[in-house]
Amino acid sequence: MALRGKVLALVDFTARRMSIVSGITLSFAMLLTVLDIILRRIAGHALIGTFDIVGLTGAIVIGFSIPFSSSIKSHVYMEFLIDRLPEHARKVMNTATRIVAIALFALISFNLFRVASMFFREWELSPTARVPVFPFVYALAVCCFIECFVFICDIVRVWERKHE
Repeated sequence: MALRGKVLALVDFTARRMSIVSGITLSFAMLLTVLDIILRRIAGHALIGTFDIVGLTGAIVIGFSIPFSSSIKSHVYMEFLIDRLPEHARKVMNTATRIVAIALFALISFNLFRVASMFFREWELSPTARVPVFPFVYALAVCCFIECFVFICDIVRVWERKHE
């Protein structure tokens, strides 16, 4: 397998594994929410920090699902416009949109790394659970960075005629 094929396979593998982490995290958040509701009903009080933890895990669920969602094309696609273009124009349009997306996610990733560093320096904690916030922000920054690679691989596939 050529190096290009190995890189494409590695990015796909990473995106799939990230979606598994997303699913496990979502299951954890759901179980925690159900436990919180049951304890409210039975014991008369909730688990302290449930709202914070569910919010932080929600960030992980969303961030870790983005690369896989992009890699399997489960996003909005303007087919009524793009599909009417000639093949070369379609490739150029797909490439241009991916380049814009790469720039956007690179910018998001860069700024999330900056925010996470600030949260680390100031040891920012969630309000009630008192959980450090910076690892979650770093994780989102990494997810956005990996999303850039998903788009780069998508560009390669567009020009290799293995797209959509």
